[in-house]
Amino acid sequence: MDAQAHLKMIRISPRKVRLVVDTVRNQNVGEALKILENTNKRSALPIKKLLNSSIANAVNNNGLDTEKLFIKEIFVNEGPTLKRFRPRAHGRSYQILKRTSNVTIKVSDTREKINKGSKK
Repeated sequence: MDAQAHLKMIRISPRKVRLVVDTVRNQNVGEALKILENTNKRSALPIKKLLNSSIANAVNNNGLDTEKLFIKEIFVNEGPTLKRFRPRAHGRSYQILKRTSNVTIKVSDTREKINKGSKK
């Protein structure tokens, strides 16, 4: 049984969020929370809150056991980009791109075997 949670329009670039997400992928939920607690990145706190939300969804909606949960899938997509302009020399303007991220996390209590390029 799976439970998931989404975080939309976080004002951190997806490239920076993926650095933190890659450290907790396929981890036990308890271990992932410890990793996020000790990660010195700005995106660690929102991802930790999102993980706690998905754990709460699994426990309250599906009746799963917290001890058996692990992160089945976690990924970061690019959200809408805010476009701002900055004045420069000789009357020109340069574009500033303020990127946003969308994060999705799925937790599960059953581990499925993944076949990666098996030869038959």
